[in-house]
Amino acid sequence: MFPDGLNRPGSLVAFALQKVLLVEGRDAWEFFKALLDDLGLANTIEIRNYGGITELAPYVRTLPAISGFREVVSLGITRDAELNAQDAFRAVCQALENARSREPRTLLHGRLSAPSSPMNKTSGVLSVSVFILPDCVSPGMLETVCLASVTDDPAMPCVEQYFECLKGGGAPTPGNISKARVQAYLSSRPKPGLLLGEAAHRGYFPWQSAVFEPIKQFLRAL
Repeated sequence: MFPDGLNRPGSLVAFALQKVLLVEGRDAWEFFKALLDDLGLANTIEIRNYGGITELAPYVRTLPAISGFREVVSLGITRDAELNAQDAFRAVCQALENARSREPRTLLHGRLSAPSSPMNKTSGVLSVSVFILPDCVSPGMLETVCLASVTDDPAMPCVEQYFECLKGGGAPTPGNISKARVQAYLSSRPKPGLLLGEAAHRGYFPWQSAVFEPIKQFLRAL
């Protein structure tokens, strides 16, 4: 379905589809692949892993030089909000503007441009849109929205009790509590020890959850 290497950071493999989604990291690549499969869109949207947050801008600058870029008509970009969704969106827009200023003048239009707000598409031959996880407004990341989808799962009270127990016992606090909670939740599944992206393929996060609707809307609009 996807050429080899698209899940590796910064792939320079030629574009095969006219709709492209750039995502942050291997887990995000697998997560969105699973979600696109569920939506029946896997054959229409090509996913590319740009690596970490700091690697987005350099990768965006390479896009015009990758074979097939001229045929791309829709480009979507996702990244984690981390502490502030507005700051994350501005960082993505800055990466796009910087890349636009370096585009070869041989291109017939200003293909790379920044949208006015998350989920809105730019006009032109190439539309660009951005989604900041978890919901374009709140702080957090991919793990945040995945955890929100399983709030009512019977395992979640046990997950919370586990972290309360750690805290009460004086154990060190995990550096990223959302990632730690996801792993604790996944340890309760039939096949424990999976990474988030692998778990998405096994259906361990319910796609019917309302928390995924904004992301689905973003993908359908690409």
